[in-house]
Amino acid sequence: MNAPEEIVRIAAKGDGVTASGRFAWGTALGDLLHADGRIEPGPHHVAPVCRHFGQCGGCQLQQLDEKSLAAFVEARVANASASQELGAELITEPHLSPPGSRRRASLRAESSQGRVVIGYREAKSHRVVELAECPVLCPELVAVLAPLRKLLIRLGQAQTPSKRGKGKPKPGRHTHAKLAADIELTLVDQGVDLGLKGLTAEGLTLTEALLDFAREHMLARLTLDGGYGPDVLWEPEPVTVTLSGVAVAFPPGSFLQATADGEAALVAAVREWLGDCPTVADLFSGLGTFTFALAGSGTKVLAAEAARDAHLACKAAADQRVLQVHSLHRDLFRGPLLADELDKFAAILLDPPRAGAREQVERIAESRVPRVVYISCNPASWAKDARTLVDAGFVLREVRPVGQFRWSTHVELASLFVRGDAR
Repeated sequence: MNAPEEIVRIAAKGDGVTASGRFAWGTALGDLLHADGRIEPGPHHVAPVCRHFGQCGGCQLQQLDEKSLAAFVEARVANASASQELGAELITEPHLSPPGSRRRASLRAESSQGRVVIGYREAKSHRVVELAECPVLCPELVAVLAPLRKLLIRLGQAQTPSKRGKGKPKPGRHTHAKLAADIELTLVDQGVDLGLKGLTAEGLTLTEALLDFAREHMLARLTLDGGYGPDVLWEPEPVTVTLSGVAVAFPPGSFLQATADGEAALVAAVREWLGDCPTVADLFSGLGTFTFALAGSGTKVLAAEAARDAHLACKAAADQRVLQVHSLHRDLFRGPLLADELDKFAAILLDPPRAGAREQVERIAESRVPRVVYISCNPASWAKDARTLVDAGFVLREVRPVGQFRWSTHVELASLFVRGDAR
């Protein structure tokens, strides 16, 4: 018989890999993979904390102990850096968000055989796994799911006319509309912000049911999007999120860092690296997560953002607090800041979407800016952009991995680049 092979590393998508190149899902470092596919748990293999693990596609790494999970997050960043030969001087130990701390989630609701299922997609499938629990999400978000499922069942019944007799369904059976909706949950300053996309409330009865639900569960806001953008159905007071002590209006569907502690880790890095800069250009600034962390008596910040609602929310909050922030509505993909514009700043901060910011980074490389902080949610695209900076004479001084999406393969980072002649 062939001897079992040891799992020696965890690949980017979460599969364990042996020295010979065999892959096995659900394994940890030190596990033994037998020829018949059987897995013999090793010293770093722990029991998954969620009953849905292995079926739900939300998590891939619950079998890893804390040490191995941290090593995976760090390795994702280190491997990305090495792949582009960036020569990082320091990669710190990663920050991991704890269980029950994720404050936003995108879920799916679908009807299935007379039932409504709410959850994440099944791994490698379009099937939705009904969530009975989720140890990743904040408890306030999980608490909404069961009553929301009952509400959607009621809405489905109300919207579907019966095809039997005089409109009465067959005894003992319910008639449901084919329901398919996207659910956005965010924990904001006032509580739970709930957005439903793909549903409409036609008629007074349905509207009252939704309002009663929002009132009973003390939602911060309830929005419906039937395909033409979100309509606010319930918002007893303006919804805000607090960013570095500044309350900022939160437009429906806006981006927010996944966990409060993960945001704090990224903000701490930004303040440490750029807190002494008199002028900073915050590119892809969003609502101002890093803008408000830097703006103060000694620092002026340009906040450039393409999404109009986020731009206006950031501007309004800065104006209200009389902060030294200039908000710029600009699409940095189509119209990146040019080198002569960037040269006016002591430092550049950018936090682009997952695809990276190739056009903007090329302009930064052409500029004379001495310091760049790059926040990324995709180590692969970050590494490609970082190569452009290194080729232009920047040195990658430090990288800090951040694992906000606990037990998933999604990894974020903060990185500091300085020009070689400015060290």
